[in-house]
This record gives sequence, C-alpha cells and structure tokens, in this order.
Amino acid sequence: MSVQGHNIRVGKAEIYAEEQGTGSPTLVFLHCWGGSRRTWSEVIGRLSDRFRCLAVDLRGWGKSEHHAEDYSLSAQADDVEGVINALNLKDFVIVGHSMGGKIAQMVAGRRPQGLQAVVLVAPAPPTPLLVPDIQKQIMLTSYTTPEGIGDALKVISLRPLTLAQRLQITEDSLGGAEAAKTSWIAQGMPLDISKQAADISVPVCVIVGSADQVEKEAALLEAILPLLPQAKFKVIEDVGHLSPVEGPGEVAQAISEFLADFPP
Repeated sequence: MSVQGHNIRVGKAEIYAEEQGTGSPTLVFLHCWGGSRRTWSEVIGRLSDRFRCLAVDLRGWGKSEHHAEDYSLSAQADDVEGVINALNLKDFVIVGHSMGGKIAQMVAGRRPQGLQAVVLVAPAPPTPLLVPDIQKQIMLTSYTTPEGIGDALKVISLRPLTLAQRLQITEDSLGGAEAAKTSWIAQGMPLDISKQAADISVPVCVIVGSADQVEKEAALLEAILPLLPQAKFKVIEDVGHLSPVEGPGEVAQAISEFLADFPP
C-alpha cells in the first residue's frame, strides 16, 4: 500500500507525517520518547486496510524539526493540532504510545473538533513521573550509544526483537535531537496534566502490556481512572513497554475491537 509523506509547517517548526490507507476514522499515531513514526509501522500495516492511518514524527524526532527552541509537551501538542488542521481531518482518533500517550491526553483535553476517541498505549500517566536525578542521567546516557540502547531494550521490551527492529529503534533513538531528549526528562515527565486529561470527553481505551516495567497496569489504573472513569483497559499478555513493536498484532486487534463498538 502506498505511503504519502507530508511536511507541514506549524508555527516555526516543520513537522513530518506519513499517511497510509483509507477509511474512517483517521487514526493519528504519536510515538514514544526515542521513537519515530516508524514505531507504529507494523501496527499500521495491520490497520491501513480499514482506516486512514497518519503517523507523526514529533518535533526533535524522525524527519521533523531538529532545531526548535521549544520541545515542551505543550508545543508538541500544538504541533499535533496543527497537523490535524492542515490535513483538514474531520473524523479522527488519536493513538499515543508512552510519551506520545501523554501528548495525546493533552490534545484530547483541548476537545478538538472531529475527535472521536483516544487510544493510549502504555501511556505516560497524566500525573507527574518523579524519578531520582541519577535515574534521569541513566536514561539520557542510555540513548547516546548503541550499547546503551541495547541495555535499555532489556528493560523496556520482553519479547525478542528482530535485527531489523533493533536497528530501527537504535537509529530512531540516536537520531533524536539532544534538546528533545532532555526536555522529556526534565520537563515532560514531571509535568502534571491532570486537569487537561479530566477534560477529555470522548471514549478512551488504555492498552498496557502485562510485563511492562515502565508503565504498569496498577499504576495506570490509579492515575487514570479517577480522571477518566470512561476509560476501558485492555491488557496484552507477555508483552513489555514496546508493545507496538513487540506485539503489533495484539495492539492492532485491541484498537480494532475498541473502534468496533462505534456506530458506523
């Protein structure tokens, strides 16, 4: 199936996105810290026969702006809204993984016209993630060398990854702008977006791996349900934090099942 690329100017930043497939609603995919639009490739490959799929490179990652002055989550949420508006999407679902899940909550809390639902895959919670400075430094250091990324994969993934998957993750992680990497750790993780998340008025599905060591089901239930009582949780067995890469079939199926409840 053909892929169409878009370079979209949002304010001072140029954001790259790729679309594939046809159908409604359009699924707008937001990747994790250290990822890119390619994080979603295998999930999209299973959904693009039924849905128009749009995968966004967040600023600082992939083919998007690498020299921006602002890498805050608010700026990235603005980027996502800008892409949605530029492509004139009228009927869409935002799908966010990890850091992208937190950005998805921010965008959805703004209640953009045409938003039908939100899918959060192993999302960073709306409440602050407070980690010791030493752990922050370890995170940053691990994403500066192939060896460090290999060590990180031992923590964030459970299922064996193919050589192609490992190379893609390594390239995406190393290729990220340093300011984008630092901003998530220094500003994005501790940011409290509870008020924005509580303003989400559409259906929400949270997909989490049973072996996720980063965003555990119990912690997400505690953080999300008080704010979003409408959220449905789906657990994928024997998968870690990189579920879109480790278990793309199960993630695609969970998304399909969630959207099947919507009227045509």
